[in-house]
Amino acid sequence: MIGIFDSGVGGLTVVRALEKLMPSLALVYFGDVARTPYGSKSKDTILRYSRQNTEFLLDQGAKLIIVGCNSAASVAGHLLAREYQVPVLEVITPAVDLAVASSQTGRIGVIGTRATIASGIYEEKMLERRSECRVISRSCPLLVPLVEEGWMGRKETKTIIRKYLHPLKMQSIDTLVLGCTHYPLLKDLISPRIGKGVKIIDSSIAVASVLQNYLENHPDFREKLQQNSEKQYFVSDMTDTVRSVARHIFARDIDFKIAKVTGL
Repeated sequence: MIGIFDSGVGGLTVVRALEKLMPSLALVYFGDVARTPYGSKSKDTILRYSRQNTEFLLDQGAKLIIVGCNSAASVAGHLLAREYQVPVLEVITPAVDLAVASSQTGRIGVIGTRATIASGIYEEKMLERRSECRVISRSCPLLVPLVEEGWMGRKETKTIIRKYLHPLKMQSIDTLVLGCTHYPLLKDLISPRIGKGVKIIDSSIAVASVLQNYLENHPDFREKLQQNSEKQYFVSDMTDTVRSVARHIFARDIDFKIAKVTGL
């Protein structure tokens, strides 16, 4: 079973990407709706939440963890990989690799939460891979709450996105990384406002591809995973918006359960 956690419902975009690539994989998801957003929290708090979320997923039988939250990945990803005796993947590295490979000019934009952008992890990883890159980062703290409220189609959301993207557009980027798994839900609004020639990197699709490659290269581990298509969905709080956003992602209703997580 593959375990995925996120600060809210955005990580369901990772589940959807995995479902499309490997429909037979058993998955367990935890969305920490009660404590979202993570991007405005301190590093210590994000690390504490990430450990609690990981332990919950392991208790459900997860054999591999995907940190589906960029804020958590930027702060806690490397620590979780060191502390737990299971493989840990995160959404940042796959997106970085794809962006660096895709950019023709080396001018790459990154949008994310305050915590993700403040960490500088995208720029650090990109420059390690391609030293001549010019990385232009922009924190977009309002986007996660807008998605969590189900405001994807509101006029106010379009205006905010345009304002956030304007500085990146002025820098003539040719590639834009959606540095938060909530942001693919806004892709149809982001794309026309950043420009037709800009390639958009969806971290949920990138990490799904990395997991597929990992399983192909580790057949012994793959055989340990359940291949019964079972999907379990847990949240730390339930709202009508959670159901609505999930329906928007999957085009079907999702049966959520309330999780009993240490610390909540």
